[in-house]
Amino acid sequence: MKPIRTLLVDDEVLARLALRQALATHADVDIVGECGNAAEALQAYGALKPDLLFLDIRMPGLDGFKLLRELKPDTLPMVVFATAYGQHALRAFDANALDYVLKPIDQARFDQAMARVRKHWRGLHADKPAMSPPAASAEPLQRISVRVGEHIRVIATEAIDWIEADGNYVQIHVGKQSYLHRETLRGLLATLDPQRFLRIHRGTLVNIDRIREVHPLFQGNAEVLLHDGTQLSLSRRFRPHARRALGFA
Repeated sequence: MKPIRTLLVDDEVLARLALRQALATHADVDIVGECGNAAEALQAYGALKPDLLFLDIRMPGLDGFKLLRELKPDTLPMVVFATAYGQHALRAFDANALDYVLKPIDQARFDQAMARVRKHWRGLHADKPAMSPPAASAEPLQRISVRVGEHIRVIATEAIDWIEADGNYVQIHVGKQSYLHRETLRGLLATLDPQRFLRIHRGTLVNIDRIREVHPLFQGNAEVLLHDGTQLSLSRRFRPHARRALGFA
């Protein structure tokens, strides 16, 4: 098993030193760099492609959560938050962190976190099946689970009105409610039923059944009006596809 290439991100030098000391007994970890803020971390992440981030939450500029939102979901490394503040634990796990250790670091608790990291790491490198079903044969997504506070809300895709991109997240609009979900619009589009969802803008998907009217505008653009009165932009780029899907001239 190759070593776990690890990047330490914390604005306190002593905190990074403590992480190094805690990692000293873990021979399968290779510390590839240290960063004192999110800007340095983004640059180092692009250059070093670490497998694991030890990440502080409160830092000058972007905090640890905002830093993660700058990374592409499909390239996210393993993440363990290391912070002096315990109140962010739930949010940390919501951000798909593997663990959450408090400062000052307790070695026994830290070792538990590393055991969890190691287990996940082995799973990532386990032998994959020789053949995987082709993506094209996969069934369209029928339900999406989103976190709402301490609960998981299950949303039937047929109930969704429209979806808009929000960085590495999407806002899912269902009636008067809106849910933030960690997925890119492009990634979500690949899993949804193309007979139900139509891309009308670089950052917008709409449930075809919710469309009431299309209002042509200048220069090939248009406005899409939903049954609830919501107005969305149909860009010229996606108008030919919309024309075929909706059957208008």
